[in-house]
Amino acid sequence: MNSRATLHEYRTFLSRALQRPSTVGAVLPTSQHVASAVADVVPATGTPTVVELGPGTGALTDLVEQRLPSGSRHLAVEIDPDMVDYLRRSRPWLEVHHADAADLPTLLNQQGITHVDAVISSIPWTLLPLYQQRRALDAVAHSLAPHGVFTALTYITALWRPGSAAFDRALRTTFEEVVPRTPVWRNVPPARVYICRRARP
Repeated sequence: MNSRATLHEYRTFLSRALQRPSTVGAVLPTSQHVASAVADVVPATGTPTVVELGPGTGALTDLVEQRLPSGSRHLAVEIDPDMVDYLRRSRPWLEVHHADAADLPTLLNQQGITHVDAVISSIPWTLLPLYQQRRALDAVAHSLAPHGVFTALTYITALWRPGSAAFDRALRTTFEEVVPRTPVWRNVPPARVYICRRARP
């Protein structure tokens, strides 16, 4: 994206962060350093289906799209209506849906999709109460293919919140493999990406 588009993205993100801090969870869009770490899990062969949960202004979206092979599907599920409008204007090629992450299985069924190969999340998990965390994680687990991968983004500054420990436990009761990657310090705030595979029955 050019510098003018990037500035507009920052302004849009900051505006929503100030108005709805409980659903945005950060004051700046995710950096390209985090985006690169997340994009690594996106399949680069075949015709995969990838879903982004809580993409915001699309900080991860462009790198995900660049990695996807021709014929793939790239869906975005965003709960904030203003973010939805922004994504539809700035990225007309993206399949943007105004919905809650917990409703992912229903949404996929409506789109004729039986499973997805990767789910990438920028949801502010540590700000959510436990029941919302579990509803969304159950929806992800239900939607992933057996070989599928789920990534969750959290912030180092949130490690001491009660919701952070609860989210870590929820991940490990939902997936057999949960691997926290090395923190990405070149992000504001510093971030950690969890890579999760093999949803438990």
